[in-house]
Amino acid sequence: MLFEDVIRKRFSARSFKDTEIDEKLIIKILEAGNVAPTAKNLQPQKIYVVKSKEGLQKIDKVTRCRYNAPVCLIVASDKNIAWSNGNYTTLEMDASIVATHMLLEATNIGIDNIWVMMFDKLALKKEFNIPDNIEPICLLFLGYKTSDCKPSHLHNTRKDLKEIVEYL
Repeated sequence: MLFEDVIRKRFSARSFKDTEIDEKLIIKILEAGNVAPTAKNLQPQKIYVVKSKEGLQKIDKVTRCRYNAPVCLIVASDKNIAWSNGNYTTLEMDASIVATHMLLEATNIGIDNIWVMMFDKLALKKEFNIPDNIEPICLLFLGYKTSDCKPSHLHNTRKDLKEIVEYL
């Protein structure tokens, strides 16, 4: 798919079929995250792949936003590795770039997806025994959308470039 088509086609899917995703496609998505740029190329990201029934039940305990997706990627960042300078860290930025690469690749290969920030981080860390130095940033749900799944009514509402861009 052309990049132009990927960025225009992708939307947050909120209803997934109970259909497994081939492991080769999951690897392709993970590889897209692996080539994402990070500050000073420190690569602090940590991705947990959750697709077992037991794992997904744990995910359901920490968010109501799985929408029946068969795969969840917990995108996290290692506090001990992420670049920081005083009070500033690229912890979230690096993980967000990685997550974006993965969502766009998922769309590119025909896997529908949604980025979720609404989850209980402390409960997630407890459920999956995630170490203190690893900070969960977002959940990416992957799957095949149901036939009635449509983009949000606001999906194509965009500000005019004149409102968001200023040439200096």
